[in-house]
Amino acid sequence: MPWGMPLGRRILVAEDDPAMLSAISRALRRLGYGVVQAESGAELVDQLADEGPFDLIVTDVSMPWMDGLKAVRSMRTVGLSTPVIVVTALSDEDLNTQVRALGPAILLRKPFEFQELEAAIASLQA
Repeated sequence: MPWGMPLGRRILVAEDDPAMLSAISRALRRLGYGVVQAESGAELVDQLADEGPFDLIVTDVSMPWMDGLKAVRSMRTVGLSTPVIVVTALSDEDLNTQVRALGPAILLRKPFEFQELEAAIASLQA
């Protein structure tokens, strides 16, 4: 099914801020996506193992136990090429380079508008 018709598409959202996790999940559900949540990088890895595969992963960088970038690198190491949207409030310019190195991935800086999230999803499906 093409990305333009999201019904049934599954997205894993990993974010340690409960309000942000809820807001991103609600926005994606309104767009018709199925959402599975994780509250840490370690839980992101567990959800991939237990609930995967996913069509897209949205992950924060700064999370307890394992940051989002390490979780995605681990995923890439075992051969998963799931597209990723990395969200962060960090201003570290090196993050652009790190995210580009992850393969199909886009960096979104917080705060962002949900239209920006939609545009990132669209660009990853092109």
